[in-house]
Amino acid sequence: MTDLLAPLLRTAAEVVLSRPALAGYGGDADRFVADHRTDLLDMLISSEELRRVSLDRLRVPGSQRTERDFAQLVLHPDPAVRAVAVRIAGAVTERASRNAADRRLRRLNDKNAELKERLRTANGRHRNALADVETFREAAREATERADLLDSELAATRRRLRDPKSMTSVLLALLQEEPPEPEGDPSTRDPHRPKPVERPPSPLEVAAKAAGIGPESLVKALQALVDPPKPSAAAVTVTRERDLRVVPLGGGTKIGGSCLLVEAGGTRVLIDAGLVPGDPSLPPPGIGQALEGPLHAVVVTHAHNDHCGYVPALADRLPDLRIIATPETTQLMPAMWADSVKIMRQRQRLASTWGTHVEPLYPREAITRATGGSEELAFGVPRKIGDLVVELFPAGHILGAAGVVVRAGDSTVVVTGDISGFRQHSVGGYAIPEAARYADLLVMESTCCAEDHQDRGDLVGALVRAVESVYAGGGRVLIPAFALGRAQELALIMRDRLPHVPVLLDGMAADIARSFETVTAGGPLPLSVFGDNVARARPGDLDEFTRGVVISTSGMLAGGPAFRWAAEILPDPKSALFLSGYQDEESPGKRLLDAVQGGAPQLILDDMGEERKIPLRARVEMMRLSAHADKRGLLDIADEVSARQVMLVHGLARRQADFREILRLRGHATTETGPWQAF
Repeated sequence: MTDLLAPLLRTAAEVVLSRPALAGYGGDADRFVADHRTDLLDMLISSEELRRVSLDRLRVPGSQRTERDFAQLVLHPDPAVRAVAVRIAGAVTERASRNAADRRLRRLNDKNAELKERLRTANGRHRNALADVETFREAAREATERADLLDSELAATRRRLRDPKSMTSVLLALLQEEPPEPEGDPSTRDPHRPKPVERPPSPLEVAAKAAGIGPESLVKALQALVDPPKPSAAAVTVTRERDLRVVPLGGGTKIGGSCLLVEAGGTRVLIDAGLVPGDPSLPPPGIGQALEGPLHAVVVTHAHNDHCGYVPALADRLPDLRIIATPETTQLMPAMWADSVKIMRQRQRLASTWGTHVEPLYPREAITRATGGSEELAFGVPRKIGDLVVELFPAGHILGAAGVVVRAGDSTVVVTGDISGFRQHSVGGYAIPEAARYADLLVMESTCCAEDHQDRGDLVGALVRAVESVYAGGGRVLIPAFALGRAQELALIMRDRLPHVPVLLDGMAADIARSFETVTAGGPLPLSVFGDNVARARPGDLDEFTRGVVISTSGMLAGGPAFRWAAEILPDPKSALFLSGYQDEESPGKRLLDAVQGGAPQLILDDMGEERKIPLRARVEMMRLSAHADKRGLLDIADEVSARQVMLVHGLARRQADFREILRLRGHATTETGPWQAF
């Protein structure tokens, strides 16, 4: 019993309230007790009649014996007994009140905890809603950027359609493409077949026949439209001034920012004009020297931004600049340029929040000018540029990549660009042409000149087994990859070797994959990246895609969707992150590798100016599938070209020094990375 006096007081209240004078309480005994507890006790002690009536009522059948006995003690004639009973009742009541207060406090605490949990849930939903809003905003921004890119490409295409020189360049490239080998090629022909299959006429032969002239005459006529002959007075040049001169302006003893100035007579041409990796606001270091005089053309070896990213800035400054590349490179470059503009704008917005100003290297309109001024040049077809003649040859590496043969008079320079000799899923290896052999100078990339790569098949097999292991364990694999080339190669490997594993392509890697399909459609080797188990990532996949492979940009974790995926995947012990390519010393990818090797529990990354601490529980490894020739591959190229001298570019100085010594021991004369002139 919580209050020993409660039954007696309630009974007394009922007796008192039976009086007509207290009818205002409406017979509510409990309320009367609450309002007049002390008064009721005094009345019971002073009024014998009230004690008698109250005790009689407590003795009715059904009343609790304890209640009756305690009431008799409280109403005992002896004042001392009554006082003790009242004190006992007060103590019991006080304890009961404390217990009741404790129960109320516990109920309030429970209610408070429940409200806090509801608040946490509401805050979580709010954060998720904000994240969804940001995801959809990002998707909208990407859609807008893709639309802008398509608008730029459309405007450039219209401009090219109106430009006879540009359209003639495209026509020349199409006519001079090598036709695919017939099904009955002599090397595979059935010897019992009575009649051999004849090679179909090439597009050039068909066009020449329709025009009623020979193929060579048709090519000369079209080339004259692309590069009109100079007046005879300007053609008088001293022979020694036609000797080739070569000056590396970027990417000489560093990787990226590639730019090579080639001069002869009055003609000045750049081979590549790339941006410095990791910073799209840095042009080739020596580009100012190229701009000190007239610049007639840029020959682009391939569409990676560290080789072509500065071209729009040149086109913006030099409206008549010719931009020459393979058809595939010509079609892939605008997307790479647009990505550079996007990154420049992001950095400009970030800088403005800190009160500083960063000016982009070129506006979006420059992409339209550069795209419209591009000339397609097929492999193996000479193209005259003033006093120079250039010819492109397959370099492997990525789709559309080319090496360049440059001739002036009796001098020849061969520039490999980025080059590889092994077959990939997306492109074959290099093919050195006759025009390149015994050149005066071989300018050779040296990215991997200190490495001996494992067999390509073994590397692919190791990657496939690692991905299969993580997938079987219920995890996700993130492979940060360069948007152009590496990402598509990885997707094709996954589609071919792991058709049961879901694969997402995210960010710019997905856009370029679609471009690969468009560029190669109708050609001899059409590529199909999407389909079956390979799909484009969608908003929401970051939370919903819980098992499979994600291939996303950027390859060095310097931003892009790969950064967001890494923040989700790295804390998961069931998952993995496999880096697939070169990591610059200052890149987040290199810092991740160093942190894992050093046993660090977390990685601190910069997320648009805000530091994020990411726990490191996932498996992290380098699974490098290089698209560059290694030491042995580069030696094979040097042997095949057999140039009078070899210059190394696009590599690290200390490694180049060691490799030069190897070349010398192999019988090749070398020259330091720097200005060179034929003699």
